[in-house]
Amino acid sequence: MGVVRASRLLSLLLLLQTRGRMTAPELAGELEVSIRTIYRDVEALSSAGVPVYADRGPAGGYRLLDGYRTRLNGLTTEEASSLFLAGLPGPAAELGLGEVAANAELKMLAALPPEPRFHASRMRERFHLDIPGWYRGADKAPSFLGEVAEAVWDQRPLRMVYRRWGPRDVERLAHPYGLVLKGGSWYMVAAADGGAPRTYKVERILSAELLGGRFERPGDFDLTAYWQRYTEEFRARMYTGEALVRMAPGVEPMLRYTLGAETADPALAAAGPPDEHGWVVLRLPTESVKHACWQLLRLGGDVEVLGPPELRAQMAAAVARLSELYGTRGE
Repeated sequence: MGVVRASRLLSLLLLLQTRGRMTAPELAGELEVSIRTIYRDVEALSSAGVPVYADRGPAGGYRLLDGYRTRLNGLTTEEASSLFLAGLPGPAAELGLGEVAANAELKMLAALPPEPRFHASRMRERFHLDIPGWYRGADKAPSFLGEVAEAVWDQRPLRMVYRRWGPRDVERLAHPYGLVLKGGSWYMVAAADGGAPRTYKVERILSAELLGGRFERPGDFDLTAYWQRYTEEFRARMYTGEALVRMAPGVEPMLRYTLGAETADPALAAAGPPDEHGWVVLRLPTESVKHACWQLLRLGGDVEVLGPPELRAQMAAAVARLSELYGTRGE
């Protein structure tokens, strides 16, 4: 049996073990193979003594015999090492799972053969993940993160008072679907008051009460897909304007630092050829005229705003105030 097929069979087995019943099309989509390949792989697992069963009917699919679990000795050295690199003790502790995560790590190490165990331990000794960016610390663990996590895990309704960006606080009855850690901050994805899922920053929850009973989490809800759509839509809402600028040569690193690489790099890639002095013309997405003026002032005389007129006027006014402040004082 080839290495690629052996790896795929293990992946198929782990999918059935972790997700329960899955159809052949679902397995084919996850493993990026044809349905016919899934049929052959399931047959190979059955021949090897793995208790895989096929349930017929509209709600059918493949599943493992209840109680069957595979062992971790199928992990390669690289796979075992990557699991320990992915460990996040800080967030686990904030969720109240620090001791659980540590115990799980010890059990996993004990279950590994000697060589993968050695490499996994060395990975933890030599690599460390620090999520928040420079000049910005991680938010303190929000006051009600524990209640939110429990509501997510147990599918319990949560009554909360939430501080919006507007002038008043609101009360919501939320059905939390998931938690996301982004840049050191926790976000709850929840359907509130019977509406569609929305995103709430956990630190803005002023009070939280776990209610009795359970809500039904939509079976087709995909937290990763939701978050990807949300971040794309957030950027589209945030950048509603555009600035046309001339930029001197050699300023690219400072532009990336000021605007962020995800904003600066597309603009640099779309820039036309430089003029005889090496200056290039860029189109930069902006949040507002005020915010763009504040950002571009940081680049000093290495950037000239060509448009829109209101941004150029605000830049000129800011430079005039600076000139008055620094050019006449002390004379």
